[in-house]
Amino acid sequence: MSETASTARAPAALLPSLAPLLHEWLPRRRWFAGKGEPVTGFTLVSATELLPPGAAGPGLLHLLVRVRQPGADVPPAPPGDCYQLLLGVCDTLPPRLAPALVGRATRGPLAGRTVYEALQDPRLASLLLERLRSPGAAGPLSFHRAAAVPGGLPLRVLDAEQSNTSLVYGDAYILKVFRRIHPGANPDLELPLALARSGCPRVPAPVAWYEAGSGPDGSTLGVLQPYLRGSRDGWRLALDALAAGRDFAPEAHALGRATAEVHTALARALPTAALTRRRARELAVAMSRRLDAAARAVPALVPYVPGLRAAFEAVAALAGDGARHVQRVHGDLHLGQVLRTPDGEWSVIDFEGEPAKPLAERRRPQPPVRDVAGMLRSFDYAAHSHHPRRPGWAERCREAYCSGYADASGRDPRADGALLRAYETDKAVYEVVYEARHRPDWLRVPMAAVRRLASPPDADPVPPSSGRALSGSPRSSPDRLD
Repeated sequence: MSETASTARAPAALLPSLAPLLHEWLPRRRWFAGKGEPVTGFTLVSATELLPPGAAGPGLLHLLVRVRQPGADVPPAPPGDCYQLLLGVCDTLPPRLAPALVGRATRGPLAGRTVYEALQDPRLASLLLERLRSPGAAGPLSFHRAAAVPGGLPLRVLDAEQSNTSLVYGDAYILKVFRRIHPGANPDLELPLALARSGCPRVPAPVAWYEAGSGPDGSTLGVLQPYLRGSRDGWRLALDALAAGRDFAPEAHALGRATAEVHTALARALPTAALTRRRARELAVAMSRRLDAAARAVPALVPYVPGLRAAFEAVAALAGDGARHVQRVHGDLHLGQVLRTPDGEWSVIDFEGEPAKPLAERRRPQPPVRDVAGMLRSFDYAAHSHHPRRPGWAERCREAYCSGYADASGRDPRADGALLRAYETDKAVYEVVYEARHRPDWLRVPMAAVRRLASPPDADPVPPSSGRALSGSPRSSPDRLD
């Protein structure tokens, strides 16, 4: 182990210095999952000194910190959430880094030192790339590389709101630093690696990554992938098409083909299984429970519960005849998770799944139509975010997307009508709760879908074609609840 990557001495001794600062700073982070509940304490899982502070510059601390909140660590509740922090330590913080300030320690081994968010400091964030360029261990951390990475690349931090922190190096690579850490391989590393081995060109292949621990209890901490310079995400492209009064069906068709290619490659690379009757019932029960909880939280749902539940009951009645299968899927597919490259090809990114769900659930095989349903809901959100409305725009996108999927896979997702409707219903119910809590002005979007989905399948009403533009940033659609 090199001197600049030694494990911090007596990690527990850092808590007196850091706990008062983290108590104020951590709950204000966009990626902190425990908002609304007080923080009652911290446990330092690991502390690694990647660079000791000195006269020549700041130090860099890597921490895994478990946060205690009411209900955590009390059976059967899981232990508190674990977060990855990279903190700079210096005597005086330069004015340009003032927004990165965590605080000034008043006690413990860091007393008198200033602590700040290291990923906002180009020097320290570049050191993280250097570690990825040189595979090896640093205390409990291990760094891995699948291909050579050049050094000396300029850095910028992406400012889009998300559950992780993304750094772009030289417009050539993007490093996703996971913030909320779970034991086990993160799907955002696991699935792109599997797709790279299968030769699927639709997903950028991981170039390097780092983790804590090893084996089943090891945790993925960050993944470096090629940065698709000049690409634009599907959400922005859809909004541009709406603003120009242009049909988006050709792009949706191509996107359907890309989705099917990814699903086919995942089925080749990783195990699949038949959707058994028991598994179908389990899916239906879980969806019904989420519906009941949502109706308690949002009374406007109550009149539609019987109709919505019918979609789940149809899944429970499916026969386990081997005609349907489960496999690894994206898990959180929508227009914000796809990029169109300058040559017009679609790429799929962000395989982490829904971060709010347990990692084991995100890694569980699912019917492929789950991803299809997520994209269908995304077309609906894009259409409702624009004023004046473009009647039929979302419906044409939905049809084209499913047709493109069928052309590439040989199976039309609409043939699995019961599953597709159930997953779309489940997603719309989730959206209702989110919008009611966070953006009431957007609540009418999922409620329009609820009204449609609560009707018998052969009597689906066309969503209303009028309404004012929605407030808020389109990029932060509910699809981005991550």
